[in-house]
Amino acid sequence: MAKNFDEMEDSNRSGNPSIHDVSDPARRLWLRGGAGAAVAGWFGPSLAALGGLGALAGCATAPGAGSPAAPGGSRLGFTAVPPSKADTLVVPEGYVAEVIAPWGEPIGVPGRMPAWRSDAGNSADDQAVQMGMHHDGLQFYPLEGSSTHGLLVMNHEYTDEGLLHGPGSSADSPAGVRKSQASHGVSVIEVELKDGRWQMVRPSRLARRFTAFTPFRVSGPAAGHALMRTAFDAEGRTVLGTLNNCASGRTPWGTYLSGEENFAFYFSGGEQTTKDQARWGLPKKAFYPWPNHDARFDASRHPNEFHRFGWVVEIDPMDPTSTPVKRTALGRAAHEGAWVAVTRDGRAVVYSGEDARFEYIYKFVSRDRIAPAGNGLTAAQANRELLDHGTLYVARFDADGSGRWLPLVHGQGPLTAANGFADQGEVVIKSRQASDLLGATKMDRPEWLAIDTESRWVYCTLTNNTQRGQPGRPGPDAANPRAENAMGQIIRWQEDGDFDGATMRWNHLLLAGDPANARPEARGNVKGDFFGCPDGLMFDRRGVLWIQTDAHATQMNKGEFERIGNNQMLACDLATGEVRRFLTGPVNCEITGAAMTPDQSTLFINVQHPGETPSDISRADAPQLFSSWPDHRPDGRPRSATVVIRRRDGGVVGT
Repeated sequence: MAKNFDEMEDSNRSGNPSIHDVSDPARRLWLRGGAGAAVAGWFGPSLAALGGLGALAGCATAPGAGSPAAPGGSRLGFTAVPPSKADTLVVPEGYVAEVIAPWGEPIGVPGRMPAWRSDAGNSADDQAVQMGMHHDGLQFYPLEGSSTHGLLVMNHEYTDEGLLHGPGSSADSPAGVRKSQASHGVSVIEVELKDGRWQMVRPSRLARRFTAFTPFRVSGPAAGHALMRTAFDAEGRTVLGTLNNCASGRTPWGTYLSGEENFAFYFSGGEQTTKDQARWGLPKKAFYPWPNHDARFDASRHPNEFHRFGWVVEIDPMDPTSTPVKRTALGRAAHEGAWVAVTRDGRAVVYSGEDARFEYIYKFVSRDRIAPAGNGLTAAQANRELLDHGTLYVARFDADGSGRWLPLVHGQGPLTAANGFADQGEVVIKSRQASDLLGATKMDRPEWLAIDTESRWVYCTLTNNTQRGQPGRPGPDAANPRAENAMGQIIRWQEDGDFDGATMRWNHLLLAGDPANARPEARGNVKGDFFGCPDGLMFDRRGVLWIQTDAHATQMNKGEFERIGNNQMLACDLATGEVRRFLTGPVNCEITGAAMTPDQSTLFINVQHPGETPSDISRADAPQLFSSWPDHRPDGRPRSATVVIRRRDGGVVGT
């Protein structure tokens, strides 16, 4: 979500120094447009290891990245599409894109399949068994290894109340809040390629919705903690609901990981918020009217409910009877999502970023090895406690191109009772405050991550941060090198040793931007098709890195974004450095979520919030003010939807 919630996503007023503050003036010259020699001096040994200054220009090559290039020198076999401002989705010649599973479509729960109403007349009960609103991260789970039959699991990040509630209905009512809560969460649907087209399988015993009132089990060090206990849950072990679910990851043991991102703006804090609540951006008044009709979200009355969101949740999509879990050992944050790497000895390493200005990048290393299925247990069941035991770290990116993972462990360094951390449960609940004390690097809104399992490089999008360098805010640093950073960048690192390494070497894959812009900080260094605000990332099996963008409605098609057009999806060939535009979306949408079938002949993506307004809330009397995608019906409204993309000849997508 290309959000514009300045106070809630810009709450880091910690005094830990940025790299800029501790680097010497000569090294800072590059950030002000200095010569290439200053860059080489800054990055020193890391540049030599990556082949010099070229490693920072364009989509540079990581050692060993990806598979060998196809004949002709490029893995990208499609013709790039141009930037677009049209209210449609455009794919390359030779490809076909079809919409399935739009918002409001019944998911296929047996006996409960209410039809979508284009007048927004569906009830909360209807919405609880329909596709939620604003599709985001998604994953494909093949059934019996099939590339033509499987499950799609996807997040529904937030709601546009002007679209959700038609004229004559009210968002600020018990029924309106209940419907909004039913529109959040996660969907599990069964899909199949049949008669040449992908379609939802309905009814399906595996179809399932998780909403803001679904029971979630709490596990890990915060389970049962005093700060997790409320009037609604005296034991602090069961939370009703998940919300603002953004990106998604798939574990090697077959489960789904979803990040609870902008949870703060669902709560009202009233006139007096605590220092800890302020650090998390708790507003006086919620963005939604939920606290007016659901007391859980009134933090002035129930302050601990606020601690029960902001976690990574784990779902077993193959078991419709399973209870989803909030994994507190992974830390509390405005989680974009979570992605899993595997150490050489078989332990899980979970990377995550916090999509907020000047917040942090984390990793969790499991104590135990990933267990195989067996003895009557599925792999998911055999690893049901794997993410409850291990060590959480936060990243520090140093100015010389090295970095260090700082352990968030109670009793180590400043993380003691004297500094407000009574135990490990309090450390993970207050992971931001703990990271502040450790001196972690304040980043430009870490979004999605992607892991190249061949080269073992980890990539992270830093989507933008226009507050960088503003009065009273941190200035540019090595990892976040541009002031008033409207365009964003992609950072990457390789651990020293294995994924559980305590240190790393890092650099930038690219700085996004348009080379025609007058402002140097907005030009970027993309080799190929330019873009801004990188967000979603995915590696395909060939080693091609797919990049999705999420500029906000207040940015698109104006000013420095005038030539960039609507949000888009691009492919980066790490072997050649080329970035090529694969698709463009409809007006004011975000392109997000990416998953492929095992044979790579089908790509699934999500188009989120077509027709987004500058305020993020549409007019109920004019729902099609900016877009009517995908239905283009005069009496309809724009709908987030999943799009299936295939080559017409059935070949591998992207070749």
